[in-house]
Amino acid sequence: MSKSPWWRNAVIYQIYPRSFSDSNGDGEGDLTGITNHLNHVSDLGVDAIWLSPFYTSPNRDGGYDVADPRDVDPRHGNLEDAKILFAKARALDLKVLVDIVPNHFSSEHVWFKAALQAQPGSPERARFHFYPGKTPTTPPNNWISLFGGPAWTQVSDGQWYLHLFDSSQPDLNWQNEDVRADFEKTLRFWLDLGVDGFRIDVAHGLAKENILEDHYDPQGLSNALRLDVEMSAEARGKLLATVPFFDRDGVHEIYRQWRKIFDSYDREIMAVAEAWVHPPERATRYVRPDELQQVFNFDLLVAPFNDQILYQCIDRTLKLMGTVGASPTWALSNHDTPRVVSRVGENESRALALFTFGLPGSSYIFQGQELGLPDAELEDCDRQDPAFFRTHGVQKGRDGARVPLPWSGEAAPFGFSSGKPWLPIPQGWSSLTVEKESGDLSSSLEMYRKILALRKENLLDSADFTWSRRPDESGVISYRRGNVEVFLNTSTQEFQVQSSGHFAIASDPRSKLELNILSIAPSSSAWIALS
Repeated sequence: MSKSPWWRNAVIYQIYPRSFSDSNGDGEGDLTGITNHLNHVSDLGVDAIWLSPFYTSPNRDGGYDVADPRDVDPRHGNLEDAKILFAKARALDLKVLVDIVPNHFSSEHVWFKAALQAQPGSPERARFHFYPGKTPTTPPNNWISLFGGPAWTQVSDGQWYLHLFDSSQPDLNWQNEDVRADFEKTLRFWLDLGVDGFRIDVAHGLAKENILEDHYDPQGLSNALRLDVEMSAEARGKLLATVPFFDRDGVHEIYRQWRKIFDSYDREIMAVAEAWVHPPERATRYVRPDELQQVFNFDLLVAPFNDQILYQCIDRTLKLMGTVGASPTWALSNHDTPRVVSRVGENESRALALFTFGLPGSSYIFQGQELGLPDAELEDCDRQDPAFFRTHGVQKGRDGARVPLPWSGEAAPFGFSSGKPWLPIPQGWSSLTVEKESGDLSSSLEMYRKILALRKENLLDSADFTWSRRPDESGVISYRRGNVEVFLNTSTQEFQVQSSGHFAIASDPRSKLELNILSIAPSSSAWIALS
């Protein structure tokens, strides 16, 4: 029997470099800070790290506005620091994924600077999407930016360029051979330095269609792009599926070419796509045998703490990924969404973590999730997210989830930096530091350490999965995998069920197993090792 690829059942820890650890006191995290604290990640029991962008950037959008994708921004260090970090990860038996941002460059990239100096119709402008307006003062179409406002900015000669995000992030034209060749060069650059794969930003957005036509419902689209409005996931998905710049068939030819590059190396290389698609079946197209290895499943990032909805999300994902033999992915938080504690509650977030870590496939952990961090409450004067400014404060943005990690001590900045952090760390986080939670068996950190150890010991070689309890009036669902049965109680009442197994772990200390009766506390989860 052949050994499964490392990524099929991996736990991958996302590091947002600017907020992980600052080694030089400038208030911003850096690669040396990551290296210095990489043992914390290893001790957690994960298999890989995913590094959000650390490339040369004016940092208008948290590093996702890349000015040079093959170099390190000075605020984060240099290429030698990257090599040292990669070597430390290898020594700790951690795989390394890095972000790649193929939808757009920074307006500070040499290509875009050249395009602004060039004439309409020039090869320099052909690398981006430059068009004349409908009128001298009207954009080519009515598309909106995902950060608010129009998706077009006019330049001095009257032409307009497309940017699905901030105006400092001009979209690349993937029909242009220069663009394709440059990204192949970038992939090989980081692979040759030893990385094991990529997280692909806006993977569903590279191919645009009907670029000179209006979208039929720009205001509805604006609402769909906001996760904080009252709109069902189904309604949002249906509307997003209509836009001519998402999930177009042309993206798949790009990833088939990338897969050939990955397969040319003598080690297992993987890539995971950030792709918001509808209907969900379209996600399987990204992980067909000749394309990428994983696609993010975003259902759990927005799902309420409800047994029926959680069951539907999980069951659908397992079935869909099974149709193409792909590995499911599970994530409760990331740098673009509210932290799970703030979204569903402290007890509920622990219960969800315990429940999802038992599922087949890969789990992604956003830094600080293991500490039970909530979103930080910020004053508007501290915010830096371009979405906040482009919507004139209507959208508060993502800064609350990106506040630096608290490492030690009783007062901010809690060991993150000897200087002033780029975003303020709440004084109330003194009980949530790595130092304070380490060794406290009731803490979120120790629960994560224990559950990930149990996962490795009991489930990595287990391919079977069976629902043992589906949604009913009790609010409890459960599944069996290998020699483990995992329960989730989403109700406000204690739930009891007969069990002949042995108590392994629970998210709430009130849960217990006595005389073959398992009592599961409200809003909690438990693992039972079956006899």
